Amino acid sequence: GRQRFGHNVQGILQKKVELFFANCKIDAEVFLSADNTRKMPAFLLCMHQFQEQCCDLDQELDFEILPIPEIVKRGYAAVVMKTSGICPDVFTGKPFEEGIFQAMPCPRRGNSGAVIAAWAWGLSRVLDYLQTDVNIDETRVAVLGHSRSGKTALWAGACDERFAMVVSNNSGCTGAAVTRGKKGEHIRDINGAFDWFCENYKKYNDNEAMLPVDQHMLLALIAPRPLYIASSSEDEWADPDSELLSCRLASAAYGLYGMDGAVVPEYVERDVSYNNGRIAYHRKTGIHSLTKFDWNFFMDFADRFL
Repeated sequence: GRQRFGHNVQGILQKKVELFFANCKIDAEVFLSADNTRKMPAFLLCMHQFQEQCCDLDQELDFEILPIPEIVKRGYAAVVMKTSGICPDVFTGKPFEEGIFQAMPCPRRGNSGAVIAAWAWGLSRVLDYLQTDVNIDETRVAVLGHSRSGKTALWAGACDERFAMVVSNNSGCTGAAVTRGKKGEHIRDINGAFDWFCENYKKYNDNEAMLPVDQHMLLALIAPRPLYIASSSEDEWADPDSELLSCRLASAAYGLYGMDGAVVPEYVERDVSYNNGRIAYHRKTGIHSLTKFDWNFFMDFADRFL
């Protein structure tokens, strides 16, 4: 890989990092205080293509989905991984022949990893780089994502224990939300629109009751590390109630370590962060989105652990 320096605006230094693997190039950017003299904890955001199109990081630093000045002011570095270099969100007629999949010549099987797994692999490769960055404390890196990137953050955190904290915002179906009894998006919907998951997953279209696992088990794999799950009140497609249920069920894994998981009352108020346990949760008023409001809660939680 290689590193070069971008702009220095508002006292924030931008590093542009290019990591090369076979036929793909992973683009990452690191933002931190230009005056910093110590190793920083960091948030690593998985930025999918729609977010890339909305955020020109060469022209602006302050976005709802990534408020870099606020993150840096709070004492963190902001790291961004763009998914487009790994593989596209939706294939353009040649499934699993684009991006990193070009480097995998063996025939695909029913359990072969798909797009979400590829993006999670990319997050681990960025963490490999962060282990060499003199400005980043690689033992204090939180991985974060919204929507499909929130699904990715959960899988990356479950697979790579080097991530010190995991944050999943509005990840819904096959993310944080328990599948059985879920409202809104179902397995058939997500399998029919995207190439995000392995072929075997399609066996459970309209057949959720036969799943041998459910999403709270994915959350449980992150124990005993801190985990933050966030919902939005109007995001019925993701189903906030099922996301919260998953937090409650995953708490048993934290209990094995003598820790509290989700410390959340039966009635959940909007716009309140329940963060006294190792699993934090809030339900923001509004639609499917990642905002500065969410980020401030995430950083409050990270202040305790990172």
